[in-house]
Amino acid sequence: MSEQVKAQMFRSSARQQSGRRGALSAAAAVTVGVMTLGALAPPAAFAGGRPDTVQQGLSALVRADGLPAALASVTDREGRGRTYTAGVGDLATGSKVPDDGQVRIGSSTKVFTAVVVLQLVGEGKIGLDATVDSYLPGLVRGEGFDGRHITVRQLLQHTSGLPDYEALVDDDIRQHRYLDPRDLLDIAFRRKADFAPGTSWGYSNTNYVLAGLIVQKVTGRPLAEEMDKRVIQRIGLRHTYFPAPGDMAIREPHPRGYHQDSAGAPLRDVTEMDPSVGWAAGQLISTNSDVNRFLTALLAGRLLPAAQLAEMRTTVLIGDTGAGYGLGLMSRPLSCGGVYWGHGGDITGYETRGGVTDDGRAASVAITIVPPDSATTKHVESLVDTALCR
Repeated sequence: MSEQVKAQMFRSSARQQSGRRGALSAAAAVTVGVMTLGALAPPAAFAGGRPDTVQQGLSALVRADGLPAALASVTDREGRGRTYTAGVGDLATGSKVPDDGQVRIGSSTKVFTAVVVLQLVGEGKIGLDATVDSYLPGLVRGEGFDGRHITVRQLLQHTSGLPDYEALVDDDIRQHRYLDPRDLLDIAFRRKADFAPGTSWGYSNTNYVLAGLIVQKVTGRPLAEEMDKRVIQRIGLRHTYFPAPGDMAIREPHPRGYHQDSAGAPLRDVTEMDPSVGWAAGQLISTNSDVNRFLTALLAGRLLPAAQLAEMRTTVLIGDTGAGYGLGLMSRPLSCGGVYWGHGGDITGYETRGGVTDDGRAASVAITIVPPDSATTKHVESLVDTALCR
């Protein structure tokens, strides 16, 4: 990649990140989920090397940031895990937060979708550098974009330039209406391209809707079935599932999810929603422990051949933060040295952040509201850093 293209990516990323939080606040933050790229140093409330640092951090999120609830799961190099909770699981009843409760994981779904695509690449059924039109002929046409000039790799790495539909979906529709993947594309394609394919980087949920449609075209099976068979069942994720059409509830014990229309407004319970607005980009429900298990298995080579895992971990830089985006997988620097691999997720009512290190440490944190500004999200990410570095 030329230095000129890298520079363009840096500039584009800065624009994308500065605009993202405003879109989240205005549109209830459904399935975006690129990790906010802020300072890595943990806040004072999270500092120190005491064994209960994670619990202190969760409590600080509830007390200082005003969150209804926070949950975490941390696993050490030897595979020993511990879960944590803070806050209230249901503001109406005052019930406690379920230990390792299920939450909507939003854009962490993208890692699962990318794994399925890369498995099919390893089987010779999809080409990373084949065009979208090779699988979905004529579908991607619009102002400044054309599926004959966009590759599968560019979809997975967000270098396609395709516009994002997320901020264009009305809040009421987002929560209550079923949206077919083609509906999501129709919404996105009302806008012009953000940039020419391969010349920059820009986060777009539209990329993963197309990736999911390619999986369905190649396999002849629904994406949910392929994801369940190839990933969820394969590594025994007992608390992870892809909600069926019309399934607006969360099956197992879970904290309620909330939304605040504006600063100072009362919190609304938005736990029940139609997650189809996320689909391949953000529909999954899981637990922190299952997400840790999934990412650990992925990095250990249990889900992808070595060649495809290497492709997944080949990143483009996002700004000058040291973070990078691969094929559905992000790398992020740790304050104690090295990096961790994962993906964040925002969907109405829930925000998740976390990842795993190459030596097997894992940490995932979930909160039960999408913060209206970036400060709280940075605190969540700092807690992940603290949990992995302690």
